[in-house]
Amino acid sequence: MTSSPPLRLGPVDAGEVLTLQRAAYVPEARAHENLDLPPLMETFEQTKEALGDPACFAWGIRESGRLVASVRIVVHGEAGLVGRLIVAPDRQGHGLGSSLLLAAEAAMPPVVTVFRLFTGQFSAGPLRMYPKLGYVETHRTTEEHYELVHFEKPRVRPDGPVR
Repeated sequence: MTSSPPLRLGPVDAGEVLTLQRAAYVPEARAHENLDLPPLMETFEQTKEALGDPACFAWGIRESGRLVASVRIVVHGEAGLVGRLIVAPDRQGHGLGSSLLLAAEAAMPPVVTVFRLFTGQFSAGPLRMYPKLGYVETHRTTEEHYELVHFEKPRVRPDGPVR
């Protein structure tokens, strides 16, 4: 399948993003035995508000018009807080998440010098992918029945890391 280059997403894309988000997070909820994960509890209005927030940079990939991957990065000071990196279940394992995340990182404003994200301890795919993309585990926090694994990555420019 031919994928589009990453496209900026906004409030008009909220319905598609929310549908994709729910499809992508159900397997995560099952793996963590927690159907109350925030991405599954998010409402249409909350998604629309997040995508309209000037501090939120949302990107997506479409195939034949269908949104198959998206990510949000919120600028918080010098940090880019990566969240909601999702890929349609039938398109996982094809490099869409990796390529989208790298493209989104590169498109962030110059103020961002570090990227931070977290995933659940039973999220096998993300736990393999993030280190391959340069993310390093920094710590873990305990949730009810599992841990969240936190990662960080310095922003890298062609001439080296941003300082």
